Amino acid sequence: MNKSVRQNEIFKLVKKKQTCTIAELADQLNVSGETIRRNVKRLVAEGLVLKVHGGITLPFLEHEPHLLKRMATQINEKKAIAELVADQIEDGDSVIIDSGSTTAYVAKALKNHINLTVVTNSSYIASQLAGYNQNRIFMAGGELGAHDAAAYGPSAIEFISNFETKKAVLSIAALHETKGCMDHHLCEAEVSRTIIKHADTIIVATDSSKFGRTSLMKVCELDQIDQLVTDKSPNLDLQNSLNAAKVKIMVANTSSI
Repeated sequence: MNKSVRQNEIFKLVKKKQTCTIAELADQLNVSGETIRRNVKRLVAEGLVLKVHGGITLPFLEHEPHLLKRMATQINEKKAIAELVADQIEDGDSVIIDSGSTTAYVAKALKNHINLTVVTNSSYIASQLAGYNQNRIFMAGGELGAHDAAAYGPSAIEFISNFETKKAVLSIAALHETKGCMDHHLCEAEVSRTIIKHADTIIVATDSSKFGRTSLMKVCELDQIDQLVTDKSPNLDLQNSLNAAKVKIMVANTSSI
């Protein structure tokens, strides 16, 4: 496709932010919403962007990479984050852990802990911790997602709602200074929102590539989380928002991995 200058500009912005609204694109490019819609229509027709409820995104974001594939990216960062998260969890603690590549590494980092009570919707995480050190593992049931072998939907939400734990560890797809924590899929966001209601301390474990991004589904506001464990300090805007929300920022040492 021979894209016009305007279409190239739109495509570059969507690639950078991954999800944009018509209003955001119009503001960034200083043109009318109608101009954006006209150019987006051509990009959609060529399959270069996808029009979804609330904005424009890239087609591949509709299909999140398989869990094991995601675990093979930014390995050192995720391992370092996982070790620091594990340091926040004490022997005998109760914790809910959601499904994600970083939280999968958290499960591995918890293998030396004793007498944990772990609630999870992830078959991978459950298999990592079941049968070790007197741990008690409770796994939500329901149909398993093809991309991560985790349970979602009403059954999983109802199951998680039975518990009240000391801590929860969440993975997210995006962390934005004004839009908060976000995920790719509604089913993931619904599970995360339920987890937040049923744990005393909410720990978000995510690498710095998620900073400043947006995604399709809102999980929560920044002031609904207690700790952010990551591999790099956030940019100034995000850091100010986190500080205002009284989120404790913890940066893992990746050089030791």
